[in-house]
Amino acid sequence: MSSDDSSLEERILHGLDRLLHAFELEPIADDHFRVVAEPGRFDRVFGGQLLAQALLAAAATVDGKAPQSLHAYFVEGGIPGEAVELVVDRVRDGRSMSTRRTTIAQGERTLLTAICSFHDNPEGPHLAGPGPGSPGPDEMPRLQDWVVHANDRFWVDYPPPLDIRIGESLSFLGEPSTATTRSHWMRVPRHVGDVQVLHAALLTYATDYFLMDMAFRSHPARSNPTSLRGTSLDHAIWFHRPVRFDEWHLHTQELVAISGHRGLARGSIHGAAGRLVATVMQDILVREQSR
Repeated sequence: MSSDDSSLEERILHGLDRLLHAFELEPIADDHFRVVAEPGRFDRVFGGQLLAQALLAAAATVDGKAPQSLHAYFVEGGIPGEAVELVVDRVRDGRSMSTRRTTIAQGERTLLTAICSFHDNPEGPHLAGPGPGSPGPDEMPRLQDWVVHANDRFWVDYPPPLDIRIGESLSFLGEPSTATTRSHWMRVPRHVGDVQVLHAALLTYATDYFLMDMAFRSHPARSNPTSLRGTSLDHAIWFHRPVRFDEWHLHTQELVAISGHRGLARGSIHGAAGRLVATVMQDILVREQSR
C-alpha cells in the first residue's frame, strides 16, 4: 500500500468515526433528541446524514421491530457542522407494525420531516429477481481513482466515510456512460458491531450518494460536467431484509424520468450473495446553471 493509499484509508476511517459520533442520540426530553453534525463536506448538511439520524431517532422509540421503510422530505438546507434536534411523534403502535414521524430542525428552521415504519417481519418466504451482473468490488476502481484521473482532489481530501468501488466516472468528473444503469459497490470500511438498526442507518446514509448524479448523467440539457445544478426533494427507502453494512453491497441506480425541472432516480441494493436488501427512490430538482 502506498503512502497516498494509506492516507486515504485513514481519512475514510476517521470520517466513519465522526459519522458514528453524529449517530449518538442525546435525549433532551421525551422523544426529543439532539445530535452533533457530521463535519461538513458540502455547502449544506448532507442529506444522507439527516435521513440516517431520522431513522435512528424513530427507532429509539420502538421496541422489537426492525425498520421497514422511510419516506422523507427535505425542507431546507442545513448549516454544515451545526448540531440538529430531532422530535419524534409516535403516530401508531400496532401488533406487528409501528409508525413514527421525525422532524429535524436547526433552531427554528425545519430541515427534514420523515415518516418511518417498523415491522416485526418473519424470516420467510422470500421472492426477488436475481441481482444484476456486475464485476466484483475487487475488480472495480475506487471512487478516488476516478477523482485523481479527473484532477479533482475534493473527494480524495474529503472522502465519504465509505469504501466505494465504481466502474465509471461520475458525470461531474467527465463524460458519462450511455448505459441506462450504473452500479457501485459500497460498505463501511471496518466492523461496526451487531446492532441491526445501526447497519440500516448506515445503508440509509450511503443511499444518498450519486442518485442525483443519475439525473445529471442523462439530462437532455447537459452540455458539460457543471452545466446543471440540483437539490434532493424527497427520498424513500424500503428495507426488504436485515442489512450487514460492514459487508459489500451493490447499489444499481437508474434514471426513471425527467419532467420539467424534476428528475426521478431509483436504486436497487443487493448483498454480495445477490439477494435484494433494499429499494430506494429519490425525486430531484434539476436546473441549468444560470449564466
